[in-house]
Amino acid sequence: MAPKTVLQLSGVERHYGQGETTLSILKGADFDLKTGEIVALVAPSGTGKSTLLHLAGLLEHPDAGEVFLAGHACNGLPDAERTAMRRNQIGFVYQFHHLLPEFSAVENIMMPQLIAGLSKAEAKERAAQLLDYMRIGHRAEHRPSELSGGEQQRVAIARAVANAPRVLLADEPTGNLDPKTASYVFDALEALVRQSGLAALIATHNHDLASRMDRRVTIEGGKVVEM
Repeated sequence: MAPKTVLQLSGVERHYGQGETTLSILKGADFDLKTGEIVALVAPSGTGKSTLLHLAGLLEHPDAGEVFLAGHACNGLPDAERTAMRRNQIGFVYQFHHLLPEFSAVENIMMPQLIAGLSKAEAKERAAQLLDYMRIGHRAEHRPSELSGGEQQRVAIARAVANAPRVLLADEPTGNLDPKTASYVFDALEALVRQSGLAALIATHNHDLASRMDRRVTIEGGKVVEM
């Protein structure tokens, strides 16, 4: 079965007011992401990487164009529906892991599942499975301060996919890690995407990691272009 397009940006524009002038970041940008695909977003700072991720993740509204998630147009949806789509269909991973320091690794991964309505037993079982998959099951009861940088980021990835989203959006997920640890974390992320059929868009400055992904895109003149 051919991969399906799960995320599509069509003619997306995003402008910001700067005093009396308007700063145009995206100008009719088009992009699509298919199930089981990992795409690298490689672009200099200030070109619109974070803006593109925010639009794709329904954190911002485009000024023109449309964002489709699993075939559904999202711009006109009420805020409550957009929030529900973000919670259930999109996973986010950032450069900084943003784990809750007072909770253990397994509790951090349980949190979004409990918010989504799963029972504590179900949430704990899935969290344990994800930690095992990320090869850190033995660290389940450790708090973030007791984990290495690579371990923390693998917990963050597990948390991002805890609710079985369709799309994973990552902004420099290995930016704070040394090259060896970054490669190890990416290996775990790639295996997760391949096994689950997830679709991933990963913004990175790491050209070695970008070269290992299925496609590489950049932003030029406000548009998304293949590299």
